[in-house]
This record gives sequence, C-alpha cells and structure tokens, in this order.
Amino acid sequence: MATVQLEVISRELIKPSSQTPHHLRLRDYNLSYFDQLSPRKYIPLVLFYNPCNTTASTFETSILLKKSLSETLAFYYPFAGKVKDQEFIDCNDEGILFLEAKVKLKLSEILENPKHEILDLLFADNLQWNDTNLSTLLAVQVSYFDCGGMALSVCMSHKIGDAATMVNFVNDWAAKASNSGKQVSPLLYTPSIFPRGDLPLMPQPEYSIKKENCASRRFVFDAQKIAALKAIVADKVQKATKVEVVSALLFKCAISAANASSSGTTRPTLFLQNVNLRTRMIPPLPENYVGNISWVFPVPKREDISLHCLVGQMKEALSDFCNTYVKNVRGTELALSISKTMEKMRAMFKSSKRCVQYNCSSWCRFPVYEADFGWGKPVWVSIGACLDKNVIILMDSKSGDGIEAFVTLEEQDMAAFECDEELLAFAALNPTPLTSQV
Repeated sequence: MATVQLEVISRELIKPSSQTPHHLRLRDYNLSYFDQLSPRKYIPLVLFYNPCNTTASTFETSILLKKSLSETLAFYYPFAGKVKDQEFIDCNDEGILFLEAKVKLKLSEILENPKHEILDLLFADNLQWNDTNLSTLLAVQVSYFDCGGMALSVCMSHKIGDAATMVNFVNDWAAKASNSGKQVSPLLYTPSIFPRGDLPLMPQPEYSIKKENCASRRFVFDAQKIAALKAIVADKVQKATKVEVVSALLFKCAISAANASSSGTTRPTLFLQNVNLRTRMIPPLPENYVGNISWVFPVPKREDISLHCLVGQMKEALSDFCNTYVKNVRGTELALSISKTMEKMRAMFKSSKRCVQYNCSSWCRFPVYEADFGWGKPVWVSIGACLDKNVIILMDSKSGDGIEAFVTLEEQDMAAFECDEELLAFAALNPTPLTSQV
C-alpha cells in the first residue's frame, strides 16, 4: 500500500449542550479509588462504517455527529472537564477534542489487510495508548474515506473510566445521533461506592508495564477453533469459557516464545487477568456505572503449563479473588482489600526481579458492534497497536462467537510467538475482517 495521505480538515472543542448544573459546579467530581489508581494513558477504540445508504453529505454528517456528541456530553459532564490534584475532575465544561480528516483511501483497502501504521493515523493526535498530561479527557477523530465510508475513533483517558465505560459512552452517543429513543442515563455514583477513604494516594504501581522494543499482532479465533480448544480441556475443566481457553493458549505460547528467545532459560512468570467488577459484585452493579470498576487478579505460573492446567488455574484464581475481595465488601472496605492485593503483587515482584509479567484484558461481551449512528452498525472495530510489553487484549469478533486477540510482546519473543505451530493451529494471523464487498 502506498503512503497514506491524511488531511485534517477541522479541529475544535465540543462542549456539552447544556452547562453542568449549578449545584454540581460548586463542587468537584471526585475520582473513585480505582480511578486514582488507573494509569493516565488513553484507551482507544476505532469503528469502521460502510458508505452511508442515505443522501447525507459529509457536512451534514459532521453537523449530526457534533450536535449529538454535545448532547451526550451533557449527561457525561465530567468528561468535558479537567483532572486536578489526581483526586477530582473540575467540571468546567471546557469540552473535548474533535477532529475531522479526509483519507485518500477506500475503506476496503484498509480492511483487506489491516496494518497498524495505517490504523494509527485514524486516532486524534496519536493519543492511543499514550500517557497524557490530561489536557483533554476525551478525543474523537472522524475520518472520511474516498469511497464514502468512514472511521470513528475515540481515545478516553483511563482516569475517567474503563473499557466498559468507553463502549457505553459510544453507544449512548450513537443513540443520540440516530434518535433511537434509547434513554441515555449514565450512573455517575462510582466515587461514592468506591471511595478512597483514609488510604493514601498511591504512585503508579511498581509493576507498571514499561515500554520496550515491542511488536503487536492481531490473531483471530473463530467459533469452530474455540470449540476445539474447549474440547481439549473438557475432561478436566468444567464449563471453560471462550475467554479462558483463548487466554490460556496465548499465555502458554507466550511462555514458550520467551523461553525460546532466551535460549531455554526459564523465568518466574505471572499472568494478570483483568476482571469487570460490575458483574461480580453481589448484587451486581448496572453496566452503565461510569468509571473504573475493574481490577486484576494474579495467576502465577506453575511447572505444568498444559492447556487444561492453565485454564483450571485461571478459574481457581478468579473464584478466590471474587470470594475474598469482591462479593461481600463495599466502599472503603473494598478499597482496603484491593490495596492488600497490590501489596501481594509487589511482594511477588520483589521476591524475584527476573519475574515476567503478562497482562490480559478481556473486552468480550462489551457491545462494541452495536453503535449505530444512523447508517448501520460497524463492519469492524479495532484498538490500534498497543506497544506496552506483554499485553493481551481480547474482543469479540463481529459474529459474536469468535475472538480477536491483540497481542504485544518484545520483538524477539514475537518472532517466535507468531510462528508457534500450536497457536496457528487455532488462530489466524491478521485475516481480513471483510465479510462482504465494501
């Protein structure tokens, strides 16, 4: 593919359609305990849409998107503010960054062979996965292709929410744009449920991922291959989920790749699995709770790294985490419990400075393919290239029964990982997401 020409045609701040209510402007919006612990980097999402079947011009589409975004921000008013002192959002209605661009490509040219260097152009100011000074908590870029198709990307500061929050925001925005009649009602009560209390503000955890020379690849597991993975472990592990079998296989192959690139030297390894706490609490929290309501639980590697053993360990670790820290606690008690898990993870790393950490976050079951702005649902959704070492992010495929895995490893490890015969027996390396002619 020739060098891609992208021209930014507009850049502005979009403010909420109505001011933050006066009684809320008199106080700051507190960040919850989990918000304060979250990194300052931006979480990205880009949605691709086929050419509109309507007669709307680019100008009319632009007006619709900006108007509906402004209306949506009136409900998500903290997003249009600014973080201060690591503890609060000043709800000053300053607005969010909104860019529009023209891309000298057809949508099909991108989807036939998705490349990270092309996808990265579709995010505002290259903010995806980057740390930030929090000058804007949310940044949007709308990219128009020569064929009439478009890409809509969102970069959201992790300080104000997790992936579930971002997906809900995009779907609420789409509902406003399409006039679907869906009620937009984000719940902004997370700080009162998860206050920091008297716990001290903590610096970025010592086990934070550090940027290295890394490579990122996309692997796709279809429903048939996932069923085959489940069948392999079925005799020893009951009701294994698709996330468990896929993440276990990726972990297993990542360990093998790391051993191969280090001449067979085995190092202590820790697998950190992210979990959405909304569905794990008793009673569960509604999915439209805004903020960071997720955490990680550790899965230490044992000598046996067979697939069924890894899946069993993940099930056991999740059950222990939920039963010990999540199900029966609330408020500052939960914050204190999470603080204790952090101390345990620090101890694991201090006991062996050679310990290798892998982080896995599942976005599966998040309705990323439901965002219809009035011209149909997206034909593909992606996250761009995450260049943080040893990170795995899982998303549902468009069909809903497969998984797209975005894997980032050190370059020398990836060279072995992407050629792993066991992995490639179940996953396709960066196949086209096209299911019909675009």
